[in-house]
Amino acid sequence: MVEPITRGEVKKRIDAGSAIVVEALPAGYYAKAHLPGALNLPVDDVEKLAPTLLPDKDSAVIVYCADSPCQNSGTVAKHLAELGYTQVFDYDEGKADWIAAGLPTESGN
Repeated sequence: MVEPITRGEVKKRIDAGSAIVVEALPAGYYAKAHLPGALNLPVDDVEKLAPTLLPDKDSAVIVYCADSPCQNSGTVAKHLAELGYTQVFDYDEGKADWIAAGLPTESGN
C-alpha cells in the first residue's frame, strides 16, 4: 500500500534518518538537484535496482519526482508496493515543492 506524505513529514523523516528517500527521475535530473540523502531510482529501473538500493522491504521508503503533474513517483511507489515493500510513501508535490519552501538540495551522483 502506498500512502501520501507531506513536505513537513518528509523533512522530519530526513532529519531523523527514519526513511530512505528515492527520486524517481532520470539520472540527469537527479544529478542536478535532489533531496538530501536521496537515492536515484528511475521509473524504468525499479525492478533491476530496488533489490540493491532497498534491500530491507520493511524500511520506510519515500518516493518523489519533479512535481504533482509528474507521475513517476506514483508509478515507482506503486511498483515498490507490488514488489513487497511494506512502508511506501509518495511525496506527490515533489522536488518543486521542496525547493519552493527554501529547503536544501544536493547535487552530483
